[in-house]
Amino acid sequence: MNPTYLLDTNVVSHIMQGRDKELLARLEKLPVGQVALSSVTLAEIEYGLHRRAQSAKLRQALQQVLLHMDVLAWDAPAATCYGELCSSLEAQGIYPHPEQLLSIEIW
Repeated sequence: MNPTYLLDTNVVSHIMQGRDKELLARLEKLPVGQVALSSVTLAEIEYGLHRRAQSAKLRQALQQVLLHMDVLAWDAPAATCYGELCSSLEAQGIYPHPEQLLSIEIW
């Protein structure tokens, strides 16, 4: 099943922190497989958790969130596109931070 909704880092973070209980309630009603996050988004969330000293509560929240959605892999075509994009930007004298490039969702 292809997901209907692809959540970004900010949305997942808001859900984990309990900032949007209405959204969480709506997501819990959807079947698993309709909501997803990319492996890049999960990596960004993990990075944030590892940077925080008191992340046990947020780690538990992430585990609960992941029960309701799939994590989509960053596949070979996405990696190829990433390489092409980096090269193209460099040729134009643009050097974005690697995390900015990795967070571009390629679907």
